[in-house]
Amino acid sequence: MNSSKNEPVVLAIKDAESELPIPTAWRPVICSVVDAFVRHDYQLNAGVPGVAPVSTKTAEHIKSYIQDYGAELVALPEETWASSVCIWQGDRWDALIDLWSLSEGRSDLVLSLQVSEAQGGFEFVVYMVYVP
Repeated sequence: MNSSKNEPVVLAIKDAESELPIPTAWRPVICSVVDAFVRHDYQLNAGVPGVAPVSTKTAEHIKSYIQDYGAELVALPEETWASSVCIWQGDRWDALIDLWSLSEGRSDLVLSLQVSEAQGGFEFVVYMVYVP
């Protein structure tokens, strides 16, 4: 992911009333998660720093949803940040990331993540990939 130097930094804000853009600091990690999914590594076996291991059950659900959807995922383009959102839940953020496919561009699939503050940064938990 290449950020334009002209774009403002988006901070992680604890606002339980509004959906907000995905913070700039989270974006490289999220791109790494999606890159793993593009390679069919749904359990993140190669590891992504800051991301909790994905259970076998969750990985199987993600694989099944993507296969049933019938499109080939691609790496996240910069445009995904214009429509992806997060909201503060009191002890963590819930984030919805629009996923992109080769055949349709922005797809109906989303990546659902839970993001918590951790010492020195953030901790990510992959919740699910689905069509809301």
